[in-house]
Amino acid sequence: MSTRLGDLVERFGGRLIGNADLSVIGIAPLSDATSSHITFLSNPKLRSQAAKTQAACLILSEKDNEAIGTDYAGARLVADNPYAYFARAAQYFVAQSAPPPVAGIHPTAFVHEAATIASTATIGPHVAIEAGAVIADDCVIDAGCVVGRNAYVGAGTHFHPRVSFLDGCRIGARGIIQSGAVIGADGFGFANEAGAWIKIPQTGAVVIGDDVEIGANTSIDRGALADTVIEDGVKLDNQIQIGHNCRIGAHTAMAGCVGVAGSAIIGKYCTFGGAAMILGHLTIADKVHISSGSLVSRSISEPGQYTGFYPLAKNAEWEKSAVIVRNLPTMREKIRELEKNIKSLGDPTEE
Repeated sequence: MSTRLGDLVERFGGRLIGNADLSVIGIAPLSDATSSHITFLSNPKLRSQAAKTQAACLILSEKDNEAIGTDYAGARLVADNPYAYFARAAQYFVAQSAPPPVAGIHPTAFVHEAATIASTATIGPHVAIEAGAVIADDCVIDAGCVVGRNAYVGAGTHFHPRVSFLDGCRIGARGIIQSGAVIGADGFGFANEAGAWIKIPQTGAVVIGDDVEIGANTSIDRGALADTVIEDGVKLDNQIQIGHNCRIGAHTAMAGCVGVAGSAIIGKYCTFGGAAMILGHLTIADKVHISSGSLVSRSISEPGQYTGFYPLAKNAEWEKSAVIVRNLPTMREKIRELEKNIKSLGDPTEE
């Protein structure tokens, strides 16, 4: 299906320079776009590539528009945030082409008689929905998902295939949980007695807000006593581990393979690069940004960018540095001894 540029402006705003009746069929990268596509420029380093694109229309900022000048001949859609504009336009094009879900319950699904399923919800093949669960309006629960006892799934939320959403867990409206995610498994709680481990029952749940997306094979553990909480607008990538009793603040985003140990409290609008690790029982302030691969071993009370890893080097150089680091205590003692000896000699200018 094609869309007029004028319709995009009416829907998403922006300033159009060019023919409002020009139609496009979708969005493509700068290098691949044809005269049937719209494309976008969000990185000024790609201005030269944008000037040569064959796209019918280019989404860009006012600054980039002025910089490109007459080098690009197509229509232009000037926006304050071209990348966000691209994201919204892409959602629109996908919604146009995707077949709408068909409401109803697949005959192979198991739905307990004490569960509540909205008439507009879509329940796919081999889904299991346990007693007391509630599936709200316009939800889509794809093949092979499990929704546990007394769980709640908010309006418009989509579970992709093989999601496990276990007993007592709750998610708000418009959530997206990708395939293989496990929400509400037991937290890692054990007491040690004479070397043996005694399991601590995990009686809390996982409570998730509105507009949250959780990536494939990500695990969020239920709380030991109180709930694990994921606030509104949080975005979690694939293969992330959130331990029991954590709280992740609104609109925080985490890239793949981040690990958060139990009872960590993370503020709002934070970002975590891939494979960052956060130790348990820490508190991290709002608007903290953690670099990829960093180990957060202490609480952070001030916003800002934090990095905690040793710079990458060739292995032989790294081994030499490791030896130096290991010998730092001895070197420190030697330096202190030298300082004492120098002081004992006195100041030669005083003689």
